[in-house]
Amino acid sequence: MIDSPFQQALDYIYSFIDYERQVPRVRQTWDIRRVEDLFNRLGNPHLKSKTVHIAGSKGKGSVAAMTSSVLTAAGYRTGLYTSPHLHLYNERIRIDGNYITNEEIVALVDRIKPAVEAVNKEATYGNLTTFEVTTALGFSYFADKKVDFQVIEVGLGGRLDATNIVKPEVCAITSISYEHMDLLGNTLTAIATEKAGIIKPGCTVVVSPQVEEAGRVFEEIARQRQARLIRVGKDITYKDLGFDGFKQTLQVKSRLGDYRLTIPLLGQYQLDNASVAVGVLEVLMEKGYRIPIQKLTEGMAKVSWEARLQALNRRPLVVVDGAHNGDSVHKLREALKHYFRYDKAILILGLSGDKDMEGIVAELAPAFDRVIVTRSIHPRAMATAPIATEFRKHGIEAQQTDDISIALPMALKMAGEKDLICVTGSLFVAAGAIEQAMILGLKT
Repeated sequence: MIDSPFQQALDYIYSFIDYERQVPRVRQTWDIRRVEDLFNRLGNPHLKSKTVHIAGSKGKGSVAAMTSSVLTAAGYRTGLYTSPHLHLYNERIRIDGNYITNEEIVALVDRIKPAVEAVNKEATYGNLTTFEVTTALGFSYFADKKVDFQVIEVGLGGRLDATNIVKPEVCAITSISYEHMDLLGNTLTAIATEKAGIIKPGCTVVVSPQVEEAGRVFEEIARQRQARLIRVGKDITYKDLGFDGFKQTLQVKSRLGDYRLTIPLLGQYQLDNASVAVGVLEVLMEKGYRIPIQKLTEGMAKVSWEARLQALNRRPLVVVDGAHNGDSVHKLREALKHYFRYDKAILILGLSGDKDMEGIVAELAPAFDRVIVTRSIHPRAMATAPIATEFRKHGIEAQQTDDISIALPMALKMAGEKDLICVTGSLFVAAGAIEQAMILGLKT
């Protein structure tokens, strides 16, 4: 029901400034001191458990999911905090793979509300945002449930992100690319500097392969803060052992040993992500936490992370991916050619309003025979007309629909059994396609 206690709790959470939904996004003063104020009033729940902290432009959610899956397999009660959600708000906060319940969210909102209202009434460092309130819910939940570990994905940036009040056992930074330039800066150096804000003095940070400009930033900041830097590609290497169906195998040679791993996630970048996760887990091993090789292997094999080169149907092949910038759609193009065999290719594309439409369309247009442009129900979804106009510049007359639930059936009518339908452009479009696929009864 629309006025249920759970809906009232969600309405309260979304009543604050919300960068994920704001149209247009208005720059607000970021000041982590208001988060510290809130958490002090709540008894500092973020300090109750051991923390793994993960930032990056792409792949940070995958690394978080892999790390938490292994820790759970190793017998540790493990919280996972990620954003945004695909289908349900509850996905953001989970323990050992289980989502926080509606009732638990209602109870937590009631409990933290007085502290939230007190911070906002004083507004010494500005007003709290939706993400900052959600972060308070996540840490409070993990403290209540007495998790051993909390694996925390940065929301946006790093330096001033609400999650950056933690004192991590280890942190990681995944691949850096151009994103959120209105908030993080318009150079890779600026963006990498914001991400590197999670590197605490004396900590250990595991870094995925980077373009040279970003890599230099991490090396310099790690040196300044006397942090140990572990780099995939140098300190940790891997060999691609191929793929079979919808999983791939790799051999990781790391500082503490060699691991043969199979992950149910496709994409070359997932091999990088798996290697980062191994580096993170080895740091925990060095600190005395017991993570047997068998459990590491088991946890990697069981990892689940939707909308990342995810196949929803075999004939025709339907693949969804949350690629949302020029670099990630380029990698998507390469991955489709590498992992799948198909005749014609049909694209379903929907973008958020702040994305590089020209760059994304230029990257995707040559790879597809037919195009459908659509939009998700998200407030920041871009209208279809300008995307269609951009495709026209590349000689493609795209079909348009404002409803993702219509786009997939349209594509299925166009496709032969040996064709590919690829849905991409944002996680919200991918989520809509996944939901529609379930309704249509698609299966791999």
